[in-house]
Amino acid sequence: MTRFDRPFWEQLWTKTLDEHADVVAGRTPNADLVEVASGLSPGRALDAGCGSGTEALWLAQLGWTVTAVDFSPSALAHGREVAEARSLASRLTWVEGDLSKWRPPAEAFDLVASLYVHIEGAQEAMVRRLASGVAPGGTLLLVGHQPIDPATGKPTPAARQNQVSVAAALRALDGRTWSTVVAEERPRRASGTGVDALIHARRR
Repeated sequence: MTRFDRPFWEQLWTKTLDEHADVVAGRTPNADLVEVASGLSPGRALDAGCGSGTEALWLAQLGWTVTAVDFSPSALAHGREVAEARSLASRLTWVEGDLSKWRPPAEAFDLVASLYVHIEGAQEAMVRRLASGVAPGGTLLLVGHQPIDPATGKPTPAARQNQVSVAAALRALDGRTWSTVVAEERPRRASGTGVDALIHARRR
């Protein structure tokens, strides 16, 4: 059975960047993040599980000051190189950190986003850790592949991963502190690729 641990992701990123660095650099940002962030004034953002930095770089281009966290040195190095090439380095801080343990500074960010991250341990614990980094009035955006496609009943490509679910996120976010904007499962935009859990919440 595949272990989606640090060595696995580092090996995958190294191979992907060796073979397709140009393709990775040309990726477009996640559509859910684009929808949410486009309605916000730029401030301080955290991209938790940033990978090669597609979303972090996009936010920086909009004027956000971004902390980008991942545990793959290869992915982070690629992000730094692209940031330098695009004259965005001053807006980005790249942090090598394991999200199963790493905790953001308390209430430090106006936007915390975590997209398609495999979770080691309980989903609720990771949601609480990331949510602790959102400043009052700030936004939390979580997106996760779901293991079963409800339309077909078949496993999705994320079947063996533990990614955030709507139920776990709602259990983790205290309604006295958080206002839920969206918490639902949505078919992925590419037909036949499964369903995503989308959680968009604001800290009161």
